[in-house]
Amino acid sequence: MRNRIYLDHAATTAISPEVLEAMMPCLTESYGNASGVYATGREAHRILDRARKQAAEAIGATPPEICFTSGGSESDSWALIGIAAANRGKGNHIITSAIEHHAILRTCEWLEKQGFEVTRLPADEEGRIRPADLEQAIRPGTILISIMAANNEIGTIQQTAEFGKIAREHGIPFHTDAVQAMGAMPVDVNAWQADLLSLSAHKFHGPKGTGLLYIRKGTRIDPLIHGGAQERGLRAGTENVAGIAGMGKAMEIAAAGIPERAARETALRERLKAGLQAAVSGIRINGHPTNRLAGNLHVTIPGVDGEAMLLRLDLAGIAASSGSACTSGSTEPSHVLEAIGLTDEEIKSSLRLTIGEENTEAEIDETIRKITEIAADLRSMRDF
Repeated sequence: MRNRIYLDHAATTAISPEVLEAMMPCLTESYGNASGVYATGREAHRILDRARKQAAEAIGATPPEICFTSGGSESDSWALIGIAAANRGKGNHIITSAIEHHAILRTCEWLEKQGFEVTRLPADEEGRIRPADLEQAIRPGTILISIMAANNEIGTIQQTAEFGKIAREHGIPFHTDAVQAMGAMPVDVNAWQADLLSLSAHKFHGPKGTGLLYIRKGTRIDPLIHGGAQERGLRAGTENVAGIAGMGKAMEIAAAGIPERAARETALRERLKAGLQAAVSGIRINGHPTNRLAGNLHVTIPGVDGEAMLLRLDLAGIAASSGSACTSGSTEPSHVLEAIGLTDEEIKSSLRLTIGEENTEAEIDETIRKITEIAADLRSMRDF
């Protein structure tokens, strides 16, 4: 499939050879249950310890603060439900933003049915949440603040350190969904003053079905999954040793090469942006112009149906998307694009192109050519 042009790295990434190499022994030789006291089990436990250390070092944490999960959605749900349950005696108010991933927003909707109150902070037209709005929303019963580090659709990077500072000053736990941030920008739980942080391995060349929740020492949180004593008694279930080994290696690699990777992907993004702006009339760039993930370009092409564009691109051998992978196929308009002020017509004419480290200038130039050609064709049919 490598003859295709893959521009949907925000949805998922391919496992890197180094990650696969780290995983294979766990599937063939070191396949023991990490809770076992025999040699094969002890070896599996050593693999878990090594991966936990790799993950912790990548984000400035300590190994005991890392709890492995099945992915970003579980980590997000656990952060919200676990903190809400553990702190209900202190209050019932949660603050988040209107542009969070559905893993946060739908968990908040569920919590509202359990009697909690949720404030959803608005975003400006570039997709940024204002610290002043957060400050104003805090009240005596606020028990959690959850704001993502970078948006999965439009790529806007938030002022995460400022949000963490505000939360710390008010003594409120701060959670950030950093699923899109890892590998694309520095992730530091101490610089951000984060008490909880969610990650998913498949977004940075690790395996699907593996994620983590960072839980700062001293943070009160209830388990989401009850049963055995795995993950310090906080997340029951036999550990996915192969997936965790892969995630640890993927985090080590992702954290090591950020400046070079970001510079290369930014250059490709700007090449794609300039080429489309020169060739396609009326095109609009969504999200913050500079404070955005290096590989993310989100555009609106007036007069072009986004789904038709995606289908035509797929036939041309180019993979892209219209927004979040978790809402692909949904008839509902993007809540992120609604939040930044796009009309329904503009939302339907939008396209997300996300670049990865394997993309080339030749692929970018071919993408520009194909989008230009398809846009002209779709517009001509509309005007016919």
